Amino acid sequence: MRSKGWWPLAGLMAAAMQAAQAAACPAWSATQARQELQALHDRLDGWNHAYRVGAQSPVDDAVYDQALQRFGQWRRCFPLQAPPAPAPLADAGGGVIAPVAQTGLAKLPDAAALQAWMRERAEQDLWVQPKADGVAVTLLYLDGRLHQVSSRGDGLRGSDWTAMARRIAAIPRQLPRAPARVVLQGELYWRRPGHVQADDGGANARSMVAGALARAVLDADTAAHIGLFVWDWPDGPPDMPSRLAGLGAMGLGDSVNYTRPVESMDDVQRWRERWYRHAMPFAADGTVVRQGHRPGAATWQAAPPSWAVAWKYPAASALAEVRAVEFTIGRSGRITPVLQLEPVQLDDHRVQRVSVGSLKRWQMLDIRPGDQVEVALAGLTIPRLQSVAWRSQRRAPVAVPDPAAYTALTCWQADAPCLQQFLARLAWLGGSQGLRLEGVGADTWRALTEAGLVRRLLDWMSLTPAQLASVDGIGAARAAALAQTFAAARTRPFARWLQALGLPPSVTAEPSSWAVLSARDAGQWQAQEGIGAARAARLVEFFGNDDVRAQAARLHAAGVRGF
Repeated sequence: MRSKGWWPLAGLMAAAMQAAQAAACPAWSATQARQELQALHDRLDGWNHAYRVGAQSPVDDAVYDQALQRFGQWRRCFPLQAPPAPAPLADAGGGVIAPVAQTGLAKLPDAAALQAWMRERAEQDLWVQPKADGVAVTLLYLDGRLHQVSSRGDGLRGSDWTAMARRIAAIPRQLPRAPARVVLQGELYWRRPGHVQADDGGANARSMVAGALARAVLDADTAAHIGLFVWDWPDGPPDMPSRLAGLGAMGLGDSVNYTRPVESMDDVQRWRERWYRHAMPFAADGTVVRQGHRPGAATWQAAPPSWAVAWKYPAASALAEVRAVEFTIGRSGRITPVLQLEPVQLDDHRVQRVSVGSLKRWQMLDIRPGDQVEVALAGLTIPRLQSVAWRSQRRAPVAVPDPAAYTALTCWQADAPCLQQFLARLAWLGGSQGLRLEGVGADTWRALTEAGLVRRLLDWMSLTPAQLASVDGIGAARAAALAQTFAAARTRPFARWLQALGLPPSVTAEPSSWAVLSARDAGQWQAQEGIGAARAARLVEFFGNDDVRAQAARLHAAGVRGF
């Protein structure tokens, strides 16, 4: 039922969707345009080959469609440098001739497009199904017995999966009460009882099936995880009720349960929402609306038909161009690469930034401005980098911080190379892990630092209301409140001050004083319950650090208890 890889789909996307995603032509020379277009062409060819021949999905359908649109846009920008359009079905055929062509489906972008399609058919004899997210398959039964199972291939020829299929219990070996010749088209899916698409997303379900079918031997346990949803009986009765009755008699109950008559867009929406937000036995990436009556199977072609369309669920991932690569430095000195993106829409989230996770991962992926990346929503809320879709052929330079320059004990002042880590220290100090300074967040610390009032970690302790009121955005009333909050911090318990300074996890009992703790050697720390050699070394390093000692001396002078 999936239609990825069918070149005609580019023309079926709504104009509104194209306009929203279209961008100005890149400022490339003719040489670079030729290089970039060829690179994208090759990537699309690779994805097509993996999908049609290997039954794999290297990227989400939405990302593929966006890449296809991007290629079309660039071809229009640089017609003289453009390679030929990809031929998605060039190597997709196999050794088995399909008894009935697999048509694929055109994908409509939104409710308005589907409403228009339904109106053209007078909203009569229409049926809705979930669009099972699996691997398309054609089954041929002769005299009720399973005779042949083939992959979708190019729609006309596919691979022979008969031997593998005989190990899958969900595929009936024998159809009761069946005509002499039966052709069924459907989806092999990965069983996921209780799957909720809105919460769980695709859950990599299609790849699980594809991976199982790609093995040399399909073991019984894996085969038991594969289900079958028959979405059409091409050579069955001409009307849908009779076809469903026949499929039910053959024992294919899912086809009956998940094929529902609809008379209006409201009916479609109701079933779509139900299948999207309630438990299902399989992942589904959208809904399919089809006419009950359609042309005879002998006339079907390997191209999206006019009598059935798909309306996919909100994109689980999107293609985004990298504008810039930034590096944030946390309190512990950890360097985290963050990608600035051309804004993309995922569900109801506008995504402009995504973390790479770690410096090591960024170095492995080598992401540069101009690269195209796949982003998704983790837990349906947090942007997550999925993969590098393809790389710009011109590798832009990126200034990378030196990891050796930052540790958990560096940057106790607001010098230029240290500003990020210093601000992170302040945020930790005033946050829930530290002193819990009410009403003091990252923006407050940045404003005080930019005003030159906080250059060292504890400068804020001596600020007066007048000094605070001199900062842009801080009025007299807020300045008075801040001064009161800062003054109250002096009374915080000694243990909380230690946490605010970044003491490594260590002391289980209430600590006594700075003098006692700073005098301990590694052996004395290891004598404490739960402290091993590595943690003891970190504690000795912390209490012996000159910058940490300077903070302790300042707190002693300020009369903070314990110092």
